[in-house]
Amino acid sequence: MEKNYNNLAQVADSLLGSWYYDPAIYEKELRNLWTNQWLYVCSEAQLYEPLMYQTFKIGHYSVIVLRDKGGELRAYHNVCRHRGATLCTEAQGKLRNNTLLCPYHNWLFSAQSGELMRAPTTVPDNFDQSAQGLFKVQIQSFRGFIFINLDENADWHNEGVFQSCYSPIIEKYPTQEMVIGDVWNKTVDCNWKIYWENFSECYHCPNIHPELSDLVPIFSRRIQNTEDVENWEENYDETDPKMAGGLREGAETWSADGSAQGHFIVSPEELEGHQYSTTLPTMFLGTYVDHIRTVRILPLSPTTMELSVEWLFKKETLEDPNYDMENVTEFAKLVMEQDAWACEINQKGVMNPRFEKGTLMPEEYIVKEFHDWVRPFID
Repeated sequence: MEKNYNNLAQVADSLLGSWYYDPAIYEKELRNLWTNQWLYVCSEAQLYEPLMYQTFKIGHYSVIVLRDKGGELRAYHNVCRHRGATLCTEAQGKLRNNTLLCPYHNWLFSAQSGELMRAPTTVPDNFDQSAQGLFKVQIQSFRGFIFINLDENADWHNEGVFQSCYSPIIEKYPTQEMVIGDVWNKTVDCNWKIYWENFSECYHCPNIHPELSDLVPIFSRRIQNTEDVENWEENYDETDPKMAGGLREGAETWSADGSAQGHFIVSPEELEGHQYSTTLPTMFLGTYVDHIRTVRILPLSPTTMELSVEWLFKKETLEDPNYDMENVTEFAKLVMEQDAWACEINQKGVMNPRFEKGTLMPEEYIVKEFHDWVRPFID
């Protein structure tokens, strides 16, 4: 989303409180939004070998994403064409061979094509086996990041992936060769929109994230960017990170001690702390001098969502016996646990019948832009 500076000088109404818990609103979102957007599911680094698979829940939908025997990525609805049983009951695993076997009645499907290969029964004359294949889901990989679309007719455009915000510096990262250092999953008791709102502002940062506000001093001012205040040009020549942005003096990356431990993909001068790329409604991607962090958001119900986080590093970084990966991962987990707590108390509050809608302050201009993006799918 492009910044609308006009929002900085005025307050605005938030979404209606009922939009964060009303089942009817949730069903509209699933139908009008989640079924026709390109949704991030995981990096290719999580499916690094043929026959590996993962399953993903998007509202009422369950999808299998796999790498077939030939190494190609495939995606199918996680439902047998016989009587609708779930095919893969685990969150992830590895197929025994290039097939998907229904655990209920043993219908057998090709993992490569989705075609029905065998139904263990006497096949009647009117049974068209060719029409009983799995329901396919569109799948596309972009720089090693896997997206799916539940709309069978959706078109893929590289330039539209990170339509919300794209940081070109990601092109300097060997994303397709980077490896997974850690994966962290958490169910958060809040509507998915609340989590996006929290990501979109730093109005909460000083009191919710004291450690992060120390690492990124400008956050202690409840803003994300130097331009987020009126007359920001007056401080154009400032070098103090609290005014100019970037990390505190001596820090290099998002970690417990601010150190990158000698491992750099780009220089601190190029990155100045962190940059983000976002693709609504599922993912934001943080680039840091020594690693990448992807954060995926999927709705589970009107008031719960799944948070899944990946940390990607260069292979040689993780092979360094002196490298302490937890210096990076534990710091980010601390920040995200703090965010989850804030989102959950926000969810509890909006469900109070007395709350009709809130007020957005000037610092929350990106929240307003997010609301403007969401409204047409629901109104």
